[in-house]
Amino acid sequence: MYQTTVGVDGMMCGMCEAHVNDAVRKAFPVKKVTSSHSRGQTVILSEQALDEQAVRSAINATGYTVTSFRCVPHEKKGLFSFLRR
Repeated sequence: MYQTTVGVDGMMCGMCEAHVNDAVRKAFPVKKVTSSHSRGQTVILSEQALDEQAVRSAINATGYTVTSFRCVPHEKKGLFSFLRR
């Protein structure tokens, strides 16, 4: 799993968040995508690492501007994750 955090400029409300989320879901096979207009970011969980240029073009096509991009491996943390150390 990979967690991709994208800085998005131009989101002003919950509907803007929904537009960005829909654009990401339409362009990529993702497990989960959440956006926050107050933080100005979108967090994407996916099985494969996402291509930065493809993410930028998918989000920029909706009228919002990508300001940053960060993709890191993500380990799901469960209730008993402390036992796996």
